[in-house]
Amino acid sequence: MSVGPDVQMPEFPAPGPGVPAPASEPKPFLLSPSQGEAARRLLSHVGSLALPGPEAQLLATMVVIRAAHGGAGNVTGADLASLRLSDPHQAVDALRGLGWQVADTIFDADPAAPPTRITVPGLDDSNGHPLPLGKQTRSRVSGWVTRTLSVKPLRKLPPTARLAGLFLAAHCTARTLGPIPAGLPAACLPALPSLLEKGFLSELTDGNCRLGTPIAHLSGVRAPDEVRATLPGPRAAGPERNFDVAAWTAWKAGTSPALRRHVESVENCSLCGFPAAAVAEAFTLPRGRMHVGQQTRILYGQWKDAHPDRGRQSAAFTVAFREAHGHGPSFRQLGNGLGWDVSHSLRHFITQRLLTNGWLTTTGVIPWTLRPGPAAQEHGITLPGARGAGTAAAPSDS
Repeated sequence: MSVGPDVQMPEFPAPGPGVPAPASEPKPFLLSPSQGEAARRLLSHVGSLALPGPEAQLLATMVVIRAAHGGAGNVTGADLASLRLSDPHQAVDALRGLGWQVADTIFDADPAAPPTRITVPGLDDSNGHPLPLGKQTRSRVSGWVTRTLSVKPLRKLPPTARLAGLFLAAHCTARTLGPIPAGLPAACLPALPSLLEKGFLSELTDGNCRLGTPIAHLSGVRAPDEVRATLPGPRAAGPERNFDVAAWTAWKAGTSPALRRHVESVENCSLCGFPAAAVAEAFTLPRGRMHVGQQTRILYGQWKDAHPDRGRQSAAFTVAFREAHGHGPSFRQLGNGLGWDVSHSLRHFITQRLLTNGWLTTTGVIPWTLRPGPAAQEHGITLPGARGAGTAAAPSDS
């Protein structure tokens, strides 16, 4: 709102001595931990595409998340202009080179112009979808992309720096100093000092970085003290007031070296950010058997008909998850990562069927050990360095 020269604006007194200025409330996170995982999968997928550089990758990021549900998404000329590409035609031609259907109407920057429908092969409802996201997760990640690219420290930077900002926001936190993501395109590395200068980063040193406090809400990762995660078992972790650190330390000391390494890989995973109390409960509390009612079985029959490639997708997800986290996903993380918008009981039953049919396997009742089973191994889906499947039984789709 503009104010004329003859209008006096009221003056507000500064806080007096000893009176602290009011502290601003931290902004809520735009993404939940599972949605942050989806954002990282989006960027990893874009990074795997045969595109010539950051400008085409930045445009592809916007298009892919909008087309992730159904294989086609709407992009306006104003959206394209907002990316501030040095050569928009070249970036669009790069997408067309991948077989994406992009009409020339995309270059019409008139705000009244209708959006252009862009079709992306491989993102329809066919088998082998690289980004099987639920509608809500897709919508939240799409909004996160738009909000991150338009945040003040990034708004006027060139596309290379803005793409770098997306990668760092998805993988880093404002609470702790962490490594620059390995998947960051090499062409983005020279842009990192400008992110520090503009305040998008608060620290950049020796291959590590920390997000700036003003953009902490854009982080796709939570520091342990920012999370009270839901456990993969039947009980949720409560506040840490009843957490006996000494007893937990003693429990770990009494386990085998292999189990202790696994426990600590979950405890120290910056991408999951589980509190130590949550990890302790998951490993030490007994788990009862979950009753599967007739209604859950009926819902499963309907769900499996709509997900014919669930076995391959689940096994492939565990490989990618373990590569990023250093441990397997929980049942919840598997379902969230694959966009299963279902109840807890149905998700549990789905995972149990995948285990029974050999698409997945796990180490007894030890949490966070999901990985490809013998049926998946027969289809070439294995952990790096894993042994062959041997004479595993043929997979069932029941």
